[in-house]
Amino acid sequence: MKRLKGGGALPPKPTFIQLMKGLVGGSIGILILSYLGQSSGVPWLMAPFGATCVILFAASASPFAQPRNVIGGHFITSAVGLIALYGFGDTLVVLSLSVGVAIMLMQYFRAVHPPAGANPLVIILAGKSAVGFEFLVTPVLLGSIVLVAIAAVINNYAEESHWPAYWHGIGQHKRQP
Repeated sequence: MKRLKGGGALPPKPTFIQLMKGLVGGSIGILILSYLGQSSGVPWLMAPFGATCVILFAASASPFAQPRNVIGGHFITSAVGLIALYGFGDTLVVLSLSVGVAIMLMQYFRAVHPPAGANPLVIILAGKSAVGFEFLVTPVLLGSIVLVAIAAVINNYAEESHWPAYWHGIGQHKRQP
Protein backbone atom coordinates (compact mmCIF):
# COMPACT_ATOMS: atom_id res chain seq x y z
CA MET A 1 0.00 0.00 0.00
CA LYS A 2 2.97 2.33 0.50
CA ARG A 3 3.45 2.45 -3.26
CA LEU A 4 -0.04 3.83 -3.74
CA LYS A 5 0.45 6.63 -1.22
CA GLY A 6 1.82 9.16 -3.69
CA GLY A 7 3.21 12.24 -2.04
CA GLY A 8 4.90 13.88 -5.01
CA ALA A 9 4.42 17.54 -5.77
CA LEU A 10 1.99 18.83 -8.38
CA PRO A 11 3.56 20.09 -11.59
CA PRO A 12 4.15 23.86 -11.69
CA LYS A 13 1.34 26.10 -12.89
CA PRO A 14 1.51 26.77 -16.62
CA THR A 15 2.61 30.18 -17.81
CA PHE A 16 0.29 32.42 -19.82
CA ILE A 17 2.16 31.47 -23.01
CA GLN A 18 1.74 27.77 -22.24
CA LEU A 19 -1.99 28.26 -21.65
CA MET A 20 -2.32 30.11 -24.94
CA LYS A 21 -0.42 27.37 -26.79
CA GLY A 22 -2.97 24.86 -25.52
CA LEU A 23 -5.94 27.05 -26.40
CA VAL A 24 -4.71 28.17 -29.81
CA GLY A 25 -2.99 24.93 -30.85
CA GLY A 26 -5.86 22.64 -29.89
CA SER A 27 -8.50 24.93 -31.38
CA ILE A 28 -6.67 25.57 -34.65
CA GLY A 29 -5.68 21.92 -35.02
CA ILE A 30 -9.24 20.62 -34.71
CA LEU A 31 -10.65 23.51 -36.76
CA ILE A 32 -8.29 22.85 -39.68
CA LEU A 33 -8.94 19.09 -39.66
CA SER A 34 -12.69 19.70 -39.44
CA TYR A 35 -12.56 22.19 -42.31
CA LEU A 36 -10.49 19.85 -44.48
CA GLY A 37 -12.99 17.07 -43.84
CA GLN A 38 -16.00 19.24 -44.59
CA SER A 39 -14.56 20.75 -47.74
CA SER A 40 -13.21 17.48 -49.17
CA GLY A 41 -15.97 15.11 -48.11
CA VAL A 42 -13.27 12.80 -46.73
CA PRO A 43 -12.77 12.33 -42.98
CA TRP A 44 -9.73 14.18 -41.64
CA LEU A 45 -10.73 14.06 -37.98
CA MET A 46 -11.00 11.21 -35.51
CA ALA A 47 -11.63 11.32 -31.77
CA PRO A 48 -8.08 10.36 -30.69
CA PHE A 49 -6.81 13.57 -32.35
CA GLY A 50 -8.37 15.53 -29.48
CA ALA A 51 -6.08 13.72 -27.05
CA THR A 52 -3.18 14.16 -29.47
CA CYS A 53 -3.73 17.93 -29.26
CA VAL A 54 -3.49 17.76 -25.46
CA ILE A 55 -0.10 16.08 -25.68
CA LEU A 56 1.19 18.25 -28.55
CA PHE A 57 0.20 21.58 -27.01
CA ALA A 58 0.16 20.97 -23.23
CA ALA A 59 3.01 18.45 -22.90
CA SER A 60 5.17 19.20 -25.93
CA ALA A 61 8.43 18.24 -24.19
CA SER A 62 7.16 14.69 -23.67
CA PRO A 63 8.57 11.92 -25.84
CA PHE A 64 4.92 11.13 -26.63
CA ALA A 65 4.61 14.54 -28.34
CA GLN A 66 7.42 14.08 -30.85
CA PRO A 67 6.57 13.77 -34.57
CA ARG A 68 7.82 10.17 -34.81
CA ASN A 69 5.56 9.18 -31.95
CA VAL A 70 2.49 11.09 -33.13
CA ILE A 71 2.61 10.00 -36.77
CA GLY A 72 4.11 6.56 -36.20
CA GLY A 73 1.91 5.77 -33.22
CA HIS A 74 -1.29 6.63 -35.04
CA PHE A 75 -0.20 4.76 -38.18
CA ILE A 76 0.90 1.60 -36.36
CA THR A 77 -2.19 1.32 -34.19
CA SER A 78 -4.59 2.05 -37.03
CA ALA A 79 -2.92 -0.60 -39.18
CA VAL A 80 -3.31 -3.06 -36.30
CA GLY A 81 -6.99 -2.13 -35.94
CA LEU A 82 -7.68 -2.55 -39.65
CA ILE A 83 -5.81 -5.85 -39.91
CA ALA A 84 -7.62 -7.13 -36.82
CA LEU A 85 -11.05 -6.06 -38.10
CA TYR A 86 -10.64 -7.39 -41.63
CA GLY A 87 -8.60 -10.45 -40.67
CA PHE A 88 -10.34 -11.61 -37.53
CA GLY A 89 -13.63 -9.74 -37.11
CA ASP A 90 -15.04 -7.63 -34.32
CA THR A 91 -15.27 -9.98 -31.34
CA LEU A 92 -14.39 -8.90 -27.81
CA VAL A 93 -11.21 -10.97 -27.94
CA VAL A 94 -10.11 -9.33 -31.21
CA LEU A 95 -10.96 -5.89 -29.82
CA SER A 96 -8.96 -6.53 -26.64
CA LEU A 97 -5.96 -8.14 -28.30
CA SER A 98 -5.75 -5.42 -30.94
CA VAL A 99 -5.14 -2.80 -28.27
CA GLY A 100 -2.47 -4.94 -26.60
CA VAL A 101 -0.74 -5.69 -29.91
CA ALA A 102 -0.90 -2.00 -30.86
CA ILE A 103 0.77 -1.00 -27.58
CA MET A 104 3.46 -3.66 -28.00
CA LEU A 105 4.24 -2.54 -31.56
CA MET A 106 4.41 1.14 -30.57
CA GLN A 107 6.89 0.15 -27.87
CA TYR A 108 8.91 -2.01 -30.25
CA PHE A 109 9.16 0.75 -32.87
CA ARG A 110 9.81 3.41 -30.20
CA ALA A 111 6.78 5.39 -31.32
CA VAL A 112 4.53 5.32 -28.25
CA HIS A 113 1.75 7.90 -28.46
CA PRO A 114 -0.97 7.21 -25.84
CA PRO A 115 -3.92 8.70 -27.78
CA ALA A 116 -3.16 6.26 -30.61
CA GLY A 117 -4.02 3.38 -28.30
CA ALA A 118 -7.67 4.23 -28.95
CA ASN A 119 -7.38 3.74 -32.72
CA PRO A 120 -8.02 -0.02 -32.79
CA LEU A 121 -11.13 0.58 -30.67
CA VAL A 122 -12.37 3.34 -32.98
CA ILE A 123 -11.80 1.19 -36.06
CA ILE A 124 -13.20 -2.09 -34.80
CA LEU A 125 -16.23 -0.50 -33.13
CA ALA A 126 -16.99 1.47 -36.31
CA GLY A 127 -16.92 -1.74 -38.35
CA LYS A 128 -16.20 -2.67 -41.95
CA SER A 129 -19.08 -0.64 -43.34
CA ALA A 130 -17.62 2.58 -41.92
CA VAL A 131 -13.85 2.07 -42.14
CA GLY A 132 -11.63 0.73 -44.91
CA PHE A 133 -7.89 0.67 -45.48
CA GLU A 134 -8.04 4.22 -46.91
CA PHE A 135 -8.50 5.22 -43.24
CA LEU A 136 -4.70 4.84 -42.95
CA VAL A 137 -4.22 7.74 -45.37
CA THR A 138 -7.01 9.97 -44.18
CA PRO A 139 -7.64 10.71 -41.41
CA VAL A 140 -4.71 8.83 -39.82
CA LEU A 141 -1.59 9.75 -41.78
CA LEU A 142 -2.60 13.11 -43.26
CA GLY A 143 -4.41 14.23 -40.10
CA SER A 144 -1.46 13.44 -37.85
CA ILE A 145 0.94 15.19 -40.26
CA VAL A 146 -1.26 18.31 -40.21
CA LEU A 147 -1.31 18.31 -36.39
CA VAL A 148 2.49 17.93 -36.28
CA ALA A 149 2.88 20.84 -38.73
CA ILE A 150 0.62 23.03 -36.58
CA ALA A 151 2.59 22.00 -33.48
CA ALA A 152 5.84 22.99 -35.21
CA VAL A 153 4.49 26.52 -35.61
CA ILE A 154 2.68 26.91 -32.27
CA ASN A 155 5.31 25.21 -30.10
CA ASN A 156 8.11 27.36 -31.51
CA TYR A 157 6.25 30.65 -31.12
CA ALA A 158 8.07 31.79 -27.97
CA GLU A 159 11.82 32.31 -28.16
CA GLU A 160 12.55 29.88 -25.32
CA SER A 161 10.66 27.14 -27.15
CA HIS A 162 12.36 24.43 -29.18
CA TRP A 163 10.19 21.71 -30.66
CA PRO A 164 10.54 18.93 -31.64
CA ALA A 165 13.25 17.22 -29.67
CA TYR A 166 13.63 14.89 -32.67
CA TRP A 167 11.75 14.22 -35.91
CA HIS A 168 12.29 10.60 -36.79
CA GLY A 169 15.33 9.44 -34.85
CA ILE A 170 16.80 7.58 -37.82
CA GLY A 171 20.58 7.52 -37.66
CA GLN A 172 20.65 8.88 -34.11
CA HIS A 173 22.23 6.04 -32.17
CA LYS A 174 24.15 6.44 -28.95
CA ARG A 175 27.73 5.32 -29.32
CA GLN A 176 29.01 2.63 -27.02
CA PRO A 177 32.11 3.66 -25.02
